[in-house]
Amino acid sequence: MPQRTGSATLPLHGGKAPRWLFDRMSQLAPAIAEIIVLEHGSSEFLKRLSDPFWFQAFGCVLGFDWHSSGVTTTVCGALKEGLARRGGELGIFVAGGKGKVSRRTPAELVDYGLRTGVDGARLAYNSRMAAKVDSAAVQDGFGIYHHSFFVSRDGEWAVVQQGMRGDDGTARRYHWLGSQVADFVNEPHAAIASDAPGQTVLNMVATESSQARTVSTDFARQEPRLVDKEIARVITMALPTRQCVDIKQDINPAHFRKVLLSTYEASPRNYE
Repeated sequence: MPQRTGSATLPLHGGKAPRWLFDRMSQLAPAIAEIIVLEHGSSEFLKRLSDPFWFQAFGCVLGFDWHSSGVTTTVCGALKEGLARRGGELGIFVAGGKGKVSRRTPAELVDYGLRTGVDGARLAYNSRMAAKVDSAAVQDGFGIYHHSFFVSRDGEWAVVQQGMRGDDGTARRYHWLGSQVADFVNEPHAAIASDAPGQTVLNMVATESSQARTVSTDFARQEPRLVDKEIARVITMALPTRQCVDIKQDINPAHFRKVLLSTYEASPRNYE
């Protein structure tokens, strides 16, 4: 069964790692990576990165022994900077990062493909799909803001990405291993670990959601005027807690019609 390998839920902390610590981490991280790659191969290193428990322990070994959200961004940043200095000798490339840097991941992967001969366009697609599944297909309240893509010269890959939920001050880290993913939209997850009680999650990539995926795809191919007509028959009212009702924020069907039009024009073949 195709699987995403796991996740970790952490307290969300601001700030940055001290520069002196990050400099040491960016030297130690590639040294440990080198030992693992020389002893067990790059596949094993990617497999270990995809283990949320190993990744957390790796951060502690590097000196970032806080249990906060920063372990994700700092460890990935140290690996990206440290491995870049090695000139590709280990055959491990790191794309992406935090915030705006994460949005450059596809372009970095396409460029990597041009330099190495691997299918960079496919890697970019895998990157986008991993991010889409964890941000849109699994709606658990965590907004993705960090995405790191690890790839070997053989084209094997792993993803470590993280989302935040500001209302309760938590972050959730998601791990992927490319060799275990055969279908992005049907059970790609091995586990989603969280101690959050009573959490309501919309999981459109669960096996139980297969019919919902089919209906969603059919829905996207319907002419917007037909869908709009059906929606107009369902009369609902949901008022905000504030005193006033804002016509732009609360009642603006034009935004939804724009989405319906774009999906209809794209005519998606399937849910993915």
